[in-house]
Amino acid sequence: MAEFSPMMQHYLQTKEEYKDCILFYRLGDFYEMFFDDAITASRELELTLTGRECGQEERAPMCGVPFHAAEIYTARLIAKGYKVAICEQLEDPKQAKGIVKRDVIRVITPGTVIESNLLEEKKNNYIMSVYKKGIFFGVSVCDISTGEFYATRH
Repeated sequence: MAEFSPMMQHYLQTKEEYKDCILFYRLGDFYEMFFDDAITASRELELTLTGRECGQEERAPMCGVPFHAAEIYTARLIAKGYKVAICEQLEDPKQAKGIVKRDVIRVITPGTVIESNLLEEKKNNYIMSVYKKGIFFGVSVCDISTGEFYATRH
């Protein structure tokens, strides 16, 4: 990884922790996606696939969305069954020494969406948990869209 630029090294380290998500990586006024995430997002969201210098011979595949419109694009990916990890800038880029500190502030999955504008109005959104201890089981189900909650143990 030493050949990658410092920013791309940080991106790759963050991506390693969120392999099963499409990583929205904040760079200025955009959330950028790189490599396989960029290829997937460009196809699913009908975005232009470009490239970025990353310290390698070949440019890294890249696509992005404006940060103020990220909710729209996130909703489209969630509706298609993808998970999205939001990696945000944690400090003002003007005040940063070196690369801007960033970290994932939220992982959005189809089962954990709670924002009404990301939920379909006439469709329930459930999350379920199953717990086993010895021969006993506990099951809980919550409809995130209405707040209904059910639990049982056997």
